[in-house]
Amino acid sequence: MKTLIWLIVLLPGLVKAQSGSEILVLNLKVKKGSVSASNPVNATRHPGYDNQPHFHPQLPLLYYASFNEDGRSDIRAFNLKTKTTSNITTTAEREYSPTVTPDRQFLSCIIQRDNGAQDLGKYPIDGGEPQVLINNLTVGYHVWLDNSHVALFVLGEPQTLHYLQLPTRQDTILASGIGRSLHRIPGERALSFVWKKAENDWRIMRFDPEKNTVSEIAVTLPGREDLAWTADGKILMSDGTKLFFYDTRSTGKNWMEAGIPSTPELKGITRLAVNAKGDQLAVVVAE
Repeated sequence: MKTLIWLIVLLPGLVKAQSGSEILVLNLKVKKGSVSASNPVNATRHPGYDNQPHFHPQLPLLYYASFNEDGRSDIRAFNLKTKTTSNITTTAEREYSPTVTPDRQFLSCIIQRDNGAQDLGKYPIDGGEPQVLINNLTVGYHVWLDNSHVALFVLGEPQTLHYLQLPTRQDTILASGIGRSLHRIPGERALSFVWKKAENDWRIMRFDPEKNTVSEIAVTLPGREDLAWTADGKILMSDGTKLFFYDTRSTGKNWMEAGIPSTPELKGITRLAVNAKGDQLAVVVAE
């Protein structure tokens, strides 16, 4: 097993689950020099934890993790056209971070077990029994580069970023002291992650697996780690109330404020997700 450690950590991160959260879906408009979101609609309307939104790349479905009456997390899907909700999983385990796999045949997710294990598994997207992909690491979050390569946020002291080639099981540690937000960069064969370099110094980084290099993209908003990418290379982040964007293809290279409704619903914004078409934005808000 080849291991490449290029960063030594400095600040351990913490994975925190909100006790009460909802998911709002907004109409999104992205132009060359501006971003705006409007018409927030509550997609969950369910007491307790509803979090980790993920859009299907083709279908009008928003997947998310949701606590059931027993306090265990199942994966649910909200149909954006019919406005109906269905359960994808109803198990004795806890499932988090639903993600459509690159072949669009499965929903991969974190399976949290009563013994404390957190495996990476995948369910057939139309239903069925799960297949465990990784059970030798405590996985918190994940993102696919392609069907054979996946990046993992692995819990520990500190948290580490692993890049795993599934066919060979080759596991490379890329960074330590990372945040939970892992993304494939649109239009590139590259990944982004947040490196918590120091207590007040968090940075968005880019990993290029072809060149095996890591480079800096931008400094995050102060104390914020959740982000989403638009198809034209803009990064979206929130300070909790306002929405901001950073245009990686612009010469300005500054965080700019986006237009967003001033409504009591949009409070405590954390995670964000943008659909493939680029006209919808999902945000997690405090309940």
